[in-house]
Formats: sequence, C-alpha cells, structure tokens
Amino acid sequence: MKNIRVAAAVLNQTPLAWRENERNIIQAIEAAKAEGASIVCLPELCITGYGCEDAFLSPGLHREAWATLMRLLPQTAGLLVTVGLPIAYRGVVFNGVAVVVDGEILGIVPKQNLAGDGIHYEPRWFKPWPVGKQAVLEIEGTPYPLGDLVFRFGDILLGLEICEDAWVADRPGTRQSRLGVDIVLNPSASHFAFGKQEIRRRFVLEGSRAFHATYVYANLLGNEAGRAIYDGGSMIASAGTLLAEGERFAFDDFRVTAATVDLDLTRLSRAQNQAFRLDFDATRENVIVSDFRFPTVIPQPQLFERAGWERSDDLKMEEFTRAVTLSLFDYLRKSRSRGFVVSLSGGADSAAVAVLCAYMVKFALQSIGLRGLARKLNYIEDFSKTASPADIIAKLLICVYQATQNSSDTTHDAAKSLAETIGARFHRLEIDELVEGYMKMGAQMMGRELTWETDDIALQNIQARTRSPSVWLMANLTGSLLLSTSNRSEAAVGYATMDGDTSGGLSPIAGIDKAFLRQWLTWMEETGPAGIGCLPALSAINVQTPTAELRPPEQHQTDEADLMPYDLLDAIERAAIRDKQIPLEIFVRLREVYTQYTEEQLGNWVERFFRLWSRNQWKRERYAPSFHLDDENLDPKTWCRFPILSGGFEWEISEMWREIREASEEGETSK
Repeated sequence: MKNIRVAAAVLNQTPLAWRENERNIIQAIEAAKAEGASIVCLPELCITGYGCEDAFLSPGLHREAWATLMRLLPQTAGLLVTVGLPIAYRGVVFNGVAVVVDGEILGIVPKQNLAGDGIHYEPRWFKPWPVGKQAVLEIEGTPYPLGDLVFRFGDILLGLEICEDAWVADRPGTRQSRLGVDIVLNPSASHFAFGKQEIRRRFVLEGSRAFHATYVYANLLGNEAGRAIYDGGSMIASAGTLLAEGERFAFDDFRVTAATVDLDLTRLSRAQNQAFRLDFDATRENVIVSDFRFPTVIPQPQLFERAGWERSDDLKMEEFTRAVTLSLFDYLRKSRSRGFVVSLSGGADSAAVAVLCAYMVKFALQSIGLRGLARKLNYIEDFSKTASPADIIAKLLICVYQATQNSSDTTHDAAKSLAETIGARFHRLEIDELVEGYMKMGAQMMGRELTWETDDIALQNIQARTRSPSVWLMANLTGSLLLSTSNRSEAAVGYATMDGDTSGGLSPIAGIDKAFLRQWLTWMEETGPAGIGCLPALSAINVQTPTAELRPPEQHQTDEADLMPYDLLDAIERAAIRDKQIPLEIFVRLREVYTQYTEEQLGNWVERFFRLWSRNQWKRERYAPSFHLDDENLDPKTWCRFPILSGGFEWEISEMWREIREASEEGETSK
C-alpha cells in the first residue's frame, strides 16, 4: 500500500484583505498539517480573493500578491501546498496556482479555461493559458517554471485542474491521465446555485474514476465580495469513490477536510482498464521533477457520511436558508455594519427577510459558538458570555412597522408577533401626517385635489416612499444596514416603489421568486432547517393573501389582482428571461399547462409581463445588491442584461394576438 494523507482547505476570503486572507491561509495550512496531511489544496485566487474585479489589472496588486506568497513559503515546510494568485507575464495577466513544496516554488500553473459566463467575467482580466505550452517567469532574478505543468515526486505524478478546467469537455485532467498522473488537485472559486453541489460531485467522482487517480477539490466559502455565495464544498475522491466531503455553509474562516488515499489502488484501477493507453510521446518539458518525498502514513478508516440535511427531501429549502444566512453574516461583518433594519410590513417578503436575519444568528451560534460570533463581530459591543440567541438577535435586528390609514390590524399584529417571537426590537410609526403633507403639496402643484380615481399610482407610491426616510434614519442612527424586501417576481415587472420598498443597501431576496418564498415560509412554519427547527409564529403571515396595503381597505387590494397569479408570473418570467422565448412561444406553452384560464386571460397576462418588464429595466438597474442563487437571476450587473430603452416587444405582442385571433376564427369556422 502507498498511503498518502491529502487535504482540501476551504477559505472565507475577502478581496484585497491582504493580512486577513494571509492569516486564513496560514491557519488552514497549520490545521491540515495537524490532520497529518502532506498535500494541501487551497482555493483559486486565495491570496487576493476571487472577486477583485478590475483591480486584477493593477501592477500594485500583482506585487503585493507575490510578496504575500513569499511570506507564506516558510509555512509549507514538509508539505505540498497549492496557492492561487494572479500572475503577470510579459504584460499579460493569468489566473495562476503556485505549487509550493517544502518552502520552494516548484512552478506556476495558469488556468486554461476561463469562466466568462453568468456572474463570471474572468476574460476581462485574464488570458487563458494555451494547452501544452511552457515558459519561464523571472521575478527579481529568480526563474520559475510557468505553464501547462505536472509535477513528479519520485514515482508519484501530480497535476492540476483549476475550477472551470473541470467543467469543460476537454479537461486538462484527461491529458494528464495519459501521463499516468496519480493525484489531481482542483483549486476552485465555484459560486453557489441550487443543486450545483451534485454536479460538482459528479465531475469529482468521474474525474477520479476516468483518470484512475485521487481527486482533491477545494472551493471558497461564504460571501466573498457581496453578490456571489460560495458554499465551501470540499471533496476527496479516489478511483470513483467519494472518501470525504466537507460540511457546506460553515461560518468559520476556514475548514479542512482530510483523507488517506492509497495510490496503489488507483494504479490497480489503471492497470485493469484495458482501454487505458499511456502517452509515451508526451514531452518531458512539462514535467517538473522534485526530490521531495511524501511521507507514507498508516491507513485510517474512512468514516465519511454526508451531512443529514444534504440528504433531505427539502434540499432547496435547506440550501436557500443556509446560503442566505451565511451571506447575511458575512455582509454584516465585512461591511462593518452594526446590525440590520427591516421595514416589517406584516407581509411575506419582509417577514422572510426578518426570519433570515434571526436564523443567521442561530446558524452562527451552531457553527462557531458565541465566542466565535463575538470575535467575528468584535466591532459591536461585547456579547455577554451567557447571551441567548434572542439577546443577540435583539442587538442585531430592528423591525419597523409604518402604518397609514390603509394599514390593517392583521398586518400590524402579524409583524409585532413575529418580531417578538424571533427576539427583534420592534417599533410602530404612524406616517399618515407625513403622507398627508406630501398630498397637500401635490394638490398645490397640480391645482386640484388628488383622488384615487385619477392619481392611483402616485397615491400608492407616496405612501411607500414616505416610509423610506424613517427607516434610513433608524439605520443611520444605529450604524445598521437597511435591508430591502423586494423579491425577484416584483423586480421582473417593476411591482415595487423605487425609493420606497426598494430602499436599502442590500436586497437579500431579490434573487428569488415570490412563489418559492411563500413555499419556504410555510416550510419554515412547519419544518424548518435540520438542527434548528421551525417557527410556528409564521402562521400569522402565511394565512394572509399578499397585498401592498396601499389602496383604501374597501378596494380589497391584492398583489395577484394587480399583476397575475404568482405561479403564472414566474412561469412567464422563466420562459421569457431564462429561456429567451418570445410572447407567442410562451402563450403556446401556457395554453397547454394552465388550462383553467381562457386564451384571452393568458394573452393579457403575457402582454402585461412583457410591457412591464421592458418599461422597468431602469428599476432593476437601481436595485441594491442581491445574492446570486440560480440561473434565473435578474441582476443586470452580473447576470441578466437588457436595454433600459427598447421597442418593448410591440411587434412580438401583436404577432401573438394575431395568432390568437386566427386560431379563434378557425375554431369558430370549424363549428
């Protein structure tokens, strides 16, 4: 048996936080060494942080990244460690991984396949390294091998795939496997999306099986730069078997997952595979030889068992809760805000935001304990050693209910009850006098009285906008972060008041649709995340019909009456924005599924969606930053670009109605 101990270390880094990032790397290396590992895989671009954006083009950044790498070299005594950083070569910047062994840089491997889709813009800053090419990088008179490299330690060969390299058809690992590589390391910065971890598991397992090798995968952890979430998934597989997988969504600065691998077993797999052909013609120029030898260890029993919630039938609910709460925590501490303020209306959206803030505290205490939470939020008044979750929530979360004459006791009571149950501070403000003042000014400017018959939208919006200054004042007075409560369904059709309910520095639920949020709130009421539990007080929220409560009560305003059924809205949005279908194509699809509605109803709703979508792009451009959760994101800065001014799908809508009329006439004729 040829047993080697390997480790994948996930890190919660911050762009350009040089000393903090360096400290996390050092602590992770020390923890891996304590686990007996001799090979440590760190995430992609871990020195600088992955989300540095255009700062990646700064020569000063390159110099500081290299200086940090030099300071890290002594920490690698007796180890092989992969360290990610940008590398400038002849005026061109590459996304590189330094392979450091026992205090020496053996070589630097640049990424071959850049992530340039979705929220990733790597081709803006980096160039892809060509397959099979090698060069020499000279820094301060010292030459370093640079390029498509593998590394040999005695009879052991080691190669790398850097994040996106593993997601393409022509994987570097495929070519490396023909050299007989024993170990493949994958330093990654792979953003979270619902269900994505299962895809990662497949390529890690398939890589280890097809390459006849050990495969080590290490991802980033947490909310690194504001929008993208990293779940901190780490995996170690050998010959098609998953040996270890780290816990995701931890609140730590780092986590280390280690396993003992038997290289003789992967070589046996290679020997038994009749299709395997060794590449004898491969150039020796891409093989870097070292006299370092990995210590052989005594095999240990692998007691790997995936976290219980990972096997849940409610996986999307669990992932949503854990991803957003971790992101809120990181946004809170990295922005150095002293807490959150939520304008709690008593409806579903603001309730969801408040609950996520409260559960953030519960998950943090479960993951890192009171001492760890106090350390990470050390700019906030010290927490008592005996502080309860409710005590901490009260310190971090303020909820404000702002009533007008159109507000009901139902929503007030629901908001107050929820805030008290989760432990938040609660305030009720009466804003009718302020609203009336604005209405008088409007009437003075227009030279007439304002009425619901003639000024409906203006009268609704002034109420929502009047709520904004007071919650901003509360946020400023307490040094807190004001959270916007708009969801993705509202963003799609502009069903939100700019500078009203869109006010805030962060919009935690703008990446998720209303239908899912309502399902999630019911799940939170009845089940809740594993290890934390449910919140029955949400029943007062869940029994309500969603309403903005901006029109007089006798008008019985509801969101779906203003728009359309939310499940239908989400279906249209998905087809139009994610799948890029035109109105007629969507109508045909809906007609087959939503048979309870007439063709005229469906046509009207499709038209309404496209008209509202087109005229409200300017609102989406102004939304506060939101978290990326799936491929239906509408954030124009990172995912879904659309012109602010456009033709508004006029021709496409007219074509849809023409087809509907012709089909109707044919139906009448056939009768």
